Amino acid sequence: MMDTRKPVISVRNITCGYDETVVVKDVSFDIMPGEIFVILGGSGCGKSTLLKNMIGLYEPMEGQVLFGDNDLVTAQGDERNQIIRQFGVMYQMGALFGSMSLLQNVMLPLEEFSDLPHEAKTMIAKSKLAMVNLENALYKLPAAISGGMKKRAAIARAMALDPQILFLDEPGAGLDPISSAELDELILNLSRTLGITFVIVSHELESIYKTADRVIMLDKDVKQIVAEGDPKELRDTSENIFVKRFFHRMPSLGKTGQEVKCPVAE
Repeated sequence: MMDTRKPVISVRNITCGYDETVVVKDVSFDIMPGEIFVILGGSGCGKSTLLKNMIGLYEPMEGQVLFGDNDLVTAQGDERNQIIRQFGVMYQMGALFGSMSLLQNVMLPLEEFSDLPHEAKTMIAKSKLAMVNLENALYKLPAAISGGMKKRAAIARAMALDPQILFLDEPGAGLDPISSAELDELILNLSRTLGITFVIVSHELESIYKTADRVIMLDKDVKQIVAEGDPKELRDTSENIFVKRFFHRMPSLGKTGQEVKCPVAE
């Protein structure tokens, strides 16, 4: 059945990179409401670059990033601020302020963007930390908690203003398997209970299989999308040799220099 819902984000003909170097060229895709959408690919393919262009940290060389009918690329002033308020961001290393407690970190967006009384801001921040199972770590500094807890605190801060879209850049990077699995469960729970749309940059296959509704795969050689769809279906059915190698974790060359054949999926 065709999905008749309107996309929450539409990327149209985006070309982006650094200075004169093109990293991603003429890429288009839609992200649907409530979807866990993953951008994946090998090192240097432009995953994080694309995400940074989607959230307005960088300006693309060409193209549009539409949130509903509003283009973040051309929006200015109040219009741009209204678009940015629709989403929260968790950066790769969490980006928590080390001199502030977790509660103070989560309160920062509320301090900057709301006129609520201090008591209300505190209550909201505490509730966000409770959502990520950190209600017992409110007054701890980032240096006193684990990597997984830092990632969860960063997600709580990204949710402070109740956005309907969360961008996560390599959420599982640097985590042990248990912490990574707990983060996967948190993402699934937030998606199911709150209907949050997730846009995630990742190359962690186990997490991708567990959480992703749909993925796009970028290839640094062609600078474009080479696969899109359910990650397990791509793993099992794709005829693209690069996609096969990625999902089956196969090297491109064997010891003899000959091309390695990918295994047939069971």
